[in-house]
Amino acid sequence: MTRPTARPTAPPATVEELRRAVLADATGAGPAAPTATAVFWLHHGTRLSGGDTTYLNQYLLVRSGGSFGACAVEDGETDPALCRRYTGAPLRALLGEDVPRPLRLAALDALLAEASPHREDPAAEPVGLPRGTPEERARARDTAIAGLLDIPEGAKVALIGVVNPLVAAIRDRGGVCLPCDFNLRTTQWEEPVTDSMDEVLGCADAVVATGMTLGNGSFDTILGRCRERGIPLVVYAQSGSAVARAFLGNGVTALSAEPFPFSQFSAEPTVLYRYRATA
Repeated sequence: MTRPTARPTAPPATVEELRRAVLADATGAGPAAPTATAVFWLHHGTRLSGGDTTYLNQYLLVRSGGSFGACAVEDGETDPALCRRYTGAPLRALLGEDVPRPLRLAALDALLAEASPHREDPAAEPVGLPRGTPEERARARDTAIAGLLDIPEGAKVALIGVVNPLVAAIRDRGGVCLPCDFNLRTTQWEEPVTDSMDEVLGCADAVVATGMTLGNGSFDTILGRCRERGIPLVVYAQSGSAVARAFLGNGVTALSAEPFPFSQFSAEPTVLYRYRATA
């Protein structure tokens, strides 16, 4: 199977600009054209021991060739009937403006991941996550993510998309965490969580944002504010990891990319890939 040549040469300014560039470059027809071998919808709940927060996560995923593309979605945002309708369709068709945004994002992620898999990217640093319990694996993952932060003691770190082990990992790095989330109201330690990105983006010394911001449309705002203020932006991406990689060095300072299947779906050793922007 011929790999798609869908990685843009010019740095994009927004996710929409990236989509248009990839759409213009993607192979459109013929037996070699990449297709969506599988489109599927996945939802699950997780509650780590020692906490009272139940994380409810949903993903729309597209498989093409040896790669998966993913987009996190909010409850009720997607229709599982999309899986029947779009499975087998050319990936290029899934990038169209008439396609629901989560599916466009997952297809874009799949195209970019297949064009340049994380495991083969010379800029990627593989980080092994150990065999273990959900708590052990979450701590290892979030310690690896926090390790991408190069901050002085006492720096204020906006965390957009709250995961309690990552709050702890930021503190362990000497940072003061400013948690922001659309769904959570407090952290595990009863600290208030704001739902206003503006509130934390305006005063943070660095930002850590989840890949879910790609799916809900807030990523471009975060990217723009970090560029304007000249502050580091670290993205920890399960969904949209190849999409986020396209902005490395162009607003994104560092990236933790964890392609599907994600760490929470296995107790066995898995790998995530860390990237740092070059000067």
